[in-house]
Amino acid sequence: MAEKKVSKTAKTAEKEALTKEALESKLVDLKKEQMNQRFQLAAGQLPKTHVLRKTRREIARVKTKLNAAK
Repeated sequence: MAEKKVSKTAKTAEKEALTKEALESKLVDLKKEQMNQRFQLAAGQLPKTHVLRKTRREIARVKTKLNAAK
């Protein structure tokens, strides 16, 4: 039971270390994921609808970091 927990600050620092190119590619991946989730929702195949909200917020985080880098 000696599992090491990663703190939120470590996760945040890891995300901040991404380069502009990495952020842009992550944004493209998130947008594709969001589109797939929308199709699944429309077809009634998305059991966990909260993932739409999480994806939308993650897209906003990435866009914020890209704009801050300008």
